[in-house]
Amino acid sequence: MEHIQPQFRSVRQFLLLGIVLFHCTGLLYGQAKKNENDRVIQISGKVVTEDNGKIMFLPYAVVAVKGTNRGSYTDFSGFFSIVVRPNETLVFSVLGYKDAFYTVPTTLDQDRYTIFQVMSKDTFLLPEAVIYPWPDPTFFTQEFLAMDVHDDLEDLARENLSEKSMAALREYLPSDGVEHTSLYLKQQSQSYYYEGQIRPQNIFNAFAWKEFIQAWKRGDFKKKDK
Repeated sequence: MEHIQPQFRSVRQFLLLGIVLFHCTGLLYGQAKKNENDRVIQISGKVVTEDNGKIMFLPYAVVAVKGTNRGSYTDFSGFFSIVVRPNETLVFSVLGYKDAFYTVPTTLDQDRYTIFQVMSKDTFLLPEAVIYPWPDPTFFTQEFLAMDVHDDLEDLARENLSEKSMAALREYLPSDGVEHTSLYLKQQSQSYYYEGQIRPQNIFNAFAWKEFIQAWKRGDFKKKDK
């Protein structure tokens, strides 16, 4: 028994040492795997397509990381740049083209890479729309008069065309090109009309005073609640 006991102790120590080494190896491997997944890579490149044998850049293409809320888009020249992690998937999407996918390899040993993503056009089949003209204008008049206009639609149209709604539109709706052009031409015409002389002051204009008093009575100068 005295000769067996030391041998037994050496075997037990060897087993304990093996278990400790196994756990340490697993922890180191897991830490290395974790560090590999946490590593970030800068992916830059361009999104292009082929049209009649020519390479064309695709501007404003969406470049997103699948399964996350991270993403970017290409500029006017099709260039993009985004930060990803190994094994993540980039999704390229452009209206009129098929979505493309690129999975970042885990074997990349650099932190900056450049790719060129080629997009292929997608075909949309729309149902046929056939437009038949009225055989005679009188038929249009008959159908228009026979339309069943509900009271709700009539009330809605009356509300949209009310003076209050039109005043709100005039106040907040920006002027269009025709209005801008008309105002500019009027200003130019007035400047040419009074060229070389002093313009008359509206303080002595009776019509201007009349319009001012009427606007004051209407309450046009009161502060409006937004």
